Amino acid sequence: MASFQQGARIQLRVIQALIIRELTTRFGRENIGFLWVMAEPLLFAVLVGLLWRFQKGEMDHGVNIIAFVATGYIPFVMFRSAINRAQGAFTANSSLLYHRQVKILDILLVRFLVEMIGHLMAWIFIAVVLGAAGQFPMPYDLGYVLLGWLYYSIFTFSVISIVAPLSEMSEVLEKILPVTVYMMIPFSGAFVMNSWLTPAFRDVVMWSPAVHGMEMMRYGVFGDAVYPQYSASYPWFFFAPAMVLGLYLCRRLRKHMVVE
Repeated sequence: MASFQQGARIQLRVIQALIIRELTTRFGRENIGFLWVMAEPLLFAVLVGLLWRFQKGEMDHGVNIIAFVATGYIPFVMFRSAINRAQGAFTANSSLLYHRQVKILDILLVRFLVEMIGHLMAWIFIAVVLGAAGQFPMPYDLGYVLLGWLYYSIFTFSVISIVAPLSEMSEVLEKILPVTVYMMIPFSGAFVMNSWLTPAFRDVVMWSPAVHGMEMMRYGVFGDAVYPQYSASYPWFFFAPAMVLGLYLCRRLRKHMVVE
């Protein structure tokens, strides 16, 4: 037990050091540094929200349209950014594997954590700003908000755990991924609630694990103003096999990687 705790402490220090390195190499030490990771989701969420406001008015299906777009678009941008950062992550950081304490999964985990924390900060920031402007409600149930974000984050990590090693094995995947990610929009839950869909399309969308996390999050924000439809257990039938496959692919890739 003592050796396990010691190993966990060492691994935690490794991850902390890798996060600091990732932030320094990616954002530098000038200007606002790490806060740049908040800039893109904030900008896009505000612009898309304003566009929807002009098209549909202040309210849609009984909820504030800007708040609705912001709550959905930022998690989707997190997913998209994590996919993009996962591609080529191992090759770009292969020299780190020279150190015995650094594992191949640490590299992927660190890039994911930077994206997750940055976009969560953006989500909180825009909620506070819009709330002060009267465009964002006080969350109905903060527990559901966090649970929904957790589900969406696990979904994101389970996908990139497969994408990252496959992108190292095939250049074709790197070319088609950007298009594939945008095809994910109808199945991300970012811009629509399940209760707003026709029964036939709803049955298709419910197969997406991401939708269930988004529905939880929206319920946590809007409460009884929306009618969420989700399953707390179904997404795990995707998460567990995806992570096992991702770990297998990472382990297989590590055997063939050349550490410079």
